Amino acid sequence: MCLGFSMSEQARPVTVLTGATGCLGTALAHALAHHDLWLLGRDPQKLSELCTVLPHARGVLLELRQPETFAAVFKDIPPIDNLVHLAGEVHLGRVDETPLEVWRTLWEVNVLAAVELTRICLPSLRSSGGQVLFVNSTAGLQAYADWSAYSSSKFALKAYSDALRLEEPRLRVQSVFPGRIATPMQQRVRVQEGQPYEPERYIRPDTLAQTLRHLLESPRDSVYQLTVERSG
Repeated sequence: MCLGFSMSEQARPVTVLTGATGCLGTALAHALAHHDLWLLGRDPQKLSELCTVLPHARGVLLELRQPETFAAVFKDIPPIDNLVHLAGEVHLGRVDETPLEVWRTLWEVNVLAAVELTRICLPSLRSSGGQVLFVNSTAGLQAYADWSAYSSSKFALKAYSDALRLEEPRLRVQSVFPGRIATPMQQRVRVQEGQPYEPERYIRPDTLAQTLRHLLESPRDSVYQLTVERSG
C-alpha cells in the first residue's frame, strides 16, 4: 500500500528511506524535504502524517520481516539516486539466554531486509549511478557482553556493505556507525540494561540527520565510513 504523491516528475533526487516512521527516520525525512522521498515504514498513521507535511513524499507500508513482498512494492520504481537503510531492531541478552526467535528477528530486520531491498533496487541505482547509505552502529565495529545478537547482525551488515562497494564500483556505498542516539529505541535499550535514560548524553536525531544529509549531498569523489559520537 502506498500513500502520497505522483512520481511523474523526477526533477528532484529520488531517495528511498527505510525506518521513516522512527525518530531518526522522521528527522532525516524532514532534512531531505527537497528530495522526492519514498518513505518506508509499518505505521500507516505516521506515514500519512509525514506525507501531509512533506510535499514530495510518498509513504510505503512495508514489513521488513517479509522481504518476499518487496519486489511487488518496487516493481514500478523510478531511477533511484539514494537508498538509505535506517531501520533496525535491537534486543540485549546473554548468549545462553537469547532465544533463536530473537536472533531470527534481528537478522531479518537488520540484515536480510537491507540485502533484499538493495538487490531489488540495484538496477534502478545502476541506471542513475546512485548511492547506498547504511546507517549501522558502533556495535557493528565492536561487540560487547549482552549485545551478541545485535552486534553480529551489524557486523554482517558492514561485511555486506563492504562487498557491495567492491562489486558495484559505479555506485557510491557509504556506512555510518553512530553511537547512542536519543530515541525511543535507546530508551528501551537502557531499560534492558537496567540503567537510566539520559537523552542529553546521546546524539540528537536532528543532528545525526544533518550529518547524513551532508554525506548524501557531498561531492562524489570521496566515500565515507564514518563513526559518529556525542560531543562533550
